Amino acid sequence: MKLLHEGNPLIRAAVRAGMSEPTARKYARSGLMPSETKPPRTWRTRPDPYAEVWPEIEGWLKLDGGLEAKTLWAALAERYPGRFTPGQLRTLQRRVQEWRVQCGPPKEVFFPQVHRPGEMGQSDFTDMRELAVTIAGEPFAHLLYHFVLTYSNWEAAMICPSESFESLSAGVQGALWKLGGVPLGHRTDNLSAATHELAETRGRDFTKRYQRLLDHYRMKGSRNFPGNAHENGDVESANGHLKSALDQRLRLRGVRDFPSREAYAAFIEECVTARNATRGERLAEERAHLRPLPQRALPSYQELRARVTRNSIIRVGKYRYMVPSRLIGRVLTVRLHADIVELEYRGAQVAVLERLIGADRGRIDYRHIIHSLVRKPGAFRRYAFREALFPTLEYRRAYDALVAEDDARADFEYVRILHLAASDGERAVEAALAALRTEGTVPQYELVRERVRGPRTPAGVPDVRVRPPDLTCYDRLLGSFSADSEVRS
Repeated sequence: MKLLHEGNPLIRAAVRAGMSEPTARKYARSGLMPSETKPPRTWRTRPDPYAEVWPEIEGWLKLDGGLEAKTLWAALAERYPGRFTPGQLRTLQRRVQEWRVQCGPPKEVFFPQVHRPGEMGQSDFTDMRELAVTIAGEPFAHLLYHFVLTYSNWEAAMICPSESFESLSAGVQGALWKLGGVPLGHRTDNLSAATHELAETRGRDFTKRYQRLLDHYRMKGSRNFPGNAHENGDVESANGHLKSALDQRLRLRGVRDFPSREAYAAFIEECVTARNATRGERLAEERAHLRPLPQRALPSYQELRARVTRNSIIRVGKYRYMVPSRLIGRVLTVRLHADIVELEYRGAQVAVLERLIGADRGRIDYRHIIHSLVRKPGAFRRYAFREALFPTLEYRRAYDALVAEDDARADFEYVRILHLAASDGERAVEAALAALRTEGTVPQYELVRERVRGPRTPAGVPDVRVRPPDLTCYDRLLGSFSADSEVRS
């Protein structure tokens, strides 16, 4: 056909193509390729094994169009034993596919959107546990806050423990100040950190704190309709791409353990910076349309007041934190950050605690109360938070061994051991407990103390010699007193 288009006679084109003149004339007349001249096959080469039961299969499909061919084949094999073989599954899959094309339910349609520079930024949280990252050998369960500009796909990310408002505020503000400008709008899904359910209409609206954040940066907020995550599609898609990029870098690195959280955060920032480097041209275009930042950022923490109870505990929301007992009765300023809780008293910081999340409703530190408990060992057995006074499994085993040996003295002995752990180190005492357990010895306090501090050295009996008092000075004093009395008289 190419030779004919170049002006060659039919006979010459046929010879050069290696075919007869009649065959060449047939192709030239039809204008079709050899593979296109074959009529499509509309007949079956073998009997349809599902012809008799197809009405039954179609009834199942009409009832639930999501049924898979494997499920249908298993149901048929159970209903008609020995009639269908596994080799006929592919035939059923083709027939089900044809039925869905012709009679199946409509599928969801996604509509590509036109993005304009400086118009929209999107936020989301994504779970990072699938990357199996560890910090100093310990599993690190965490989320990643992710911000994306929809036009240039510039992104920023931050490690956070939960989907709290503090995490959202710190993530949004960190991204905007790093970007150096503010888009017109900001979109999230229906995060409880940003939205709340309306009691009357059962709809959702922005929380007051999130609305203040939007107003401070003069951004217009928007959110998805519940169950439609694709409406936040840019950041949802970027979540997967960023996790894939991090996973590849971790594979190239060879290990997934980091010495500290800061080292892991630097690793993420390095990956994000490398991804943003490919978006320079569109980012420059988008930056020209961003609005300026306000004069200052909003605090990314919530400030509260809490009084330390006589149990040496403060309540922050639904969580309990134990603090040093010297603060009992004091009203503390609580600054609730995304990952930490700062405690201040009259402007001075008195403690920094890791923020509790999820089902862990209380954090009890025995070091803050052991000085009182060692004077009141009887309070140990029925203490409301007693389980928190077993720092490790080894301590629990030691207490059980003490109870089995002498139940009456078990609490007294264990509380003294816990006091020793507070003063000499938890790990040193744990090692001593483990050694005694291995030897089959009950971990009495004196034995544990000897393992930790060494044997007591006997002081010896001092030779005390008391010299008899000299009473003459007393006699002189009496004589002087008598003489003075006579002169006065």
